[in-house]
Amino acid sequence: MINIRIATTDDIEAMMSSRLEMLKVVNDLPTDYVYSEEMVRESWDYFLHGDHMTVLALDGDAVIGCASMSFIRIMPTFAHPTGKRAHLMNVYTRSEYRRRGIARQMVELLIDEAWKAGATEISLDATASGRPLYESMGFKDSTECMVLTRKM
Repeated sequence: MINIRIATTDDIEAMMSSRLEMLKVVNDLPTDYVYSEEMVRESWDYFLHGDHMTVLALDGDAVIGCASMSFIRIMPTFAHPTGKRAHLMNVYTRSEYRRRGIARQMVELLIDEAWKAGATEISLDATASGRPLYESMGFKDSTECMVLTRKM
C-alpha cells in the first residue's frame, strides 16, 4: 500500500534524494550526473528553512514520489486579500508507479493545505506530461503574468 504524507525536517535525506532523482529524470540527465555544491547546499537549506510543504509517497520505506508547495507573500490586493500565494513544484512519481493516481493524491493534499494556510492562488510550471493532470484538477493557463528572468 502506498502511503502519502507530509514530510518533516526528519525526512531531509528522503526529500533531497527524491528531488535530485526528479531533476535528473525531468532534465534527461545521466544517472551519474554530479550536481554543483551550490545546488545541493541551497536545496538542503530550502528544505530545512524555506516556506514550503513537501509530501512524500512511500511504498514501505522506499520513496517513490514527491511534490512540494512553496509559499510566497506579497502585498495584499483586492484579488488576493491575504497576500498569500503558493507555487506547486517538483511533482514526481517514479516511472514504475505512474498512472495509479499517486501524483493526484500528492497534489490534492498540497492544495488542501495551501487553502488552509490562506493562499488565494496556486501557480505551477507544467511539463507536457503533467499538463493533463493539472488541467483535470482545474488549473488554467494564465495570461495575467509576465516574467523577467535573470540571465546567468
